[in-house]
Amino acid sequence: MADATALARKIKLLVLDVDGVLTDGGLYYGDEGLLMKRFNVQDGLGIKMAQAVGLEIGVITGLNQRPVENRVRELGIKYYYAGHHRKVPLFEEMCEKAGVAPEEAAYMGDDWIDLAVMRRAGLALCVPNAVPEAVEAADWVSTRSGGHGAVREAIAFILEARGLKEQALKHWVD
Repeated sequence: MADATALARKIKLLVLDVDGVLTDGGLYYGDEGLLMKRFNVQDGLGIKMAQAVGLEIGVITGLNQRPVENRVRELGIKYYYAGHHRKVPLFEEMCEKAGVAPEEAAYMGDDWIDLAVMRRAGLALCVPNAVPEAVEAADWVSTRSGGHGAVREAIAFILEARGLKEQALKHWVD
């Protein structure tokens, strides 16, 4: 396993899975069959902090769901692909659009569908409640579970490694 902090110093783009990473992986349905998702506000602020200091954010999800689309729009995430199970070509396309090499991009996933892109990314991140194969493929594992601040923790790790944490804090505190 490579030194995760050394890998994180190079990261300019963070690409996220949704179910199990940005959410707890649960599918909540109302009486009318309306799908609802639970997102963590700390993850959202972490994304805004990252954007404020130039760390680009992208999302690739296997499902196409309105609550996710709404959250992505609300957070101003530029790079978003939904309804795709083959994530590597989309990851590479995101890297190209963002002007970064795949080695300068991190990917955070939690399941088999994420393994190929985790192996392609310059830094592979996952949540502790991920499938064992994802944990094994990861360079870094959060202490928080998906949908409970794991993304915020990953962003803080990358910003700290890149020396941008204080700048991000200043943006929100001053």
